[in-house]
Amino acid sequence: MLGLRILPITRRVDASLIEAFRSVPVANVSDCMTRMTAAGARLRPFSRETRLAGPAITVKTRPGDNLMIHKALEIAQPGDVIVVDGGGDLSNALIGELMTTYAQKRGLAGFVINGAIRDLDVIGAGALPVFAAGITHRGPYKDGPGEINVPVAIDGMVIHPGDLIVGDADGVLCVPFDDAAALLEAGRKKTQAEQVTLQQIAAGQLDTAWIDQTLARIGFKA
Repeated sequence: MLGLRILPITRRVDASLIEAFRSVPVANVSDCMTRMTAAGARLRPFSRETRLAGPAITVKTRPGDNLMIHKALEIAQPGDVIVVDGGGDLSNALIGELMTTYAQKRGLAGFVINGAIRDLDVIGAGALPVFAAGITHRGPYKDGPGEINVPVAIDGMVIHPGDLIVGDADGVLCVPFDDAAALLEAGRKKTQAEQVTLQQIAAGQLDTAWIDQTLARIGFKA
């Protein structure tokens, strides 16, 4: 039934890719995706640990209801990231201390919640990465409806089940399954190029000629 479905994940990004992405800054991966993909500035880390990488289990739920998030916790595999489209509503918290503790016990990689969380003292001090849009003390309903492992979108960023979710202190990003290997290579090259630039800065050898060249190209006259 549409609006009340639990679908299987037919593919997950490879474990070797997941581990490799942990060493690449999310901002560099984002740059390699032409800066066109983001989950919005509201979605930020609330946990002490911000480094996140794992395949997505997606949950689409009505605002303020976490029934299907509980079900996703039961069917998720170790290393999975539960990604919840709760409509961005901040009226009711969708997860808190109990659910994050259970998720950590089951070996999950983290949560991405397009909605609110609560129990910030515990989540904020914890080692389980949690990204969310906000905080409220008011708890959730548990009545449904909702769907698991359907495509979801957060501020225009589309996430399919099994896509790679990466996060760090700058935010969270979905790397599409089919593009993961190519984006890993591109992200590594971007990171290496930035290291060269940092070395040039340290040595006082940074070439900034491109600034005036760009100004001239767009018509600036001194």
